[in-house]
Amino acid sequence: MSKKSNTLWFMLAATILNIVLMLILFLICFILITRFVDPTSSLVPLWLGLSFLVSIGGSFWLYSVIIKWMTKRFDLEEKLAPLFARKKKKPRRED
Repeated sequence: MSKKSNTLWFMLAATILNIVLMLILFLICFILITRFVDPTSSLVPLWLGLSFLVSIGGSFWLYSVIIKWMTKRFDLEEKLAPLFARKKKKPRRED
């Protein structure tokens, strides 16, 4: 497999991991809300919105920690192609 195909598969797996982490964190927050918040409370929508934000932020944080660990552990910098390559600057033409 080439570096570009490795990068494609890695990004696909990492995206799925991020979505799964977000769902797990949202379910944990939702379970905590159902356990500790009164269902007749007027603050339930606020708690749900807060749990949504926590699940997004927490999943991005966990994702970055996992990706950094995997990069060091499996030496991914040598096995993956860079996503955004620097373009060579053309020398300025002086007329």
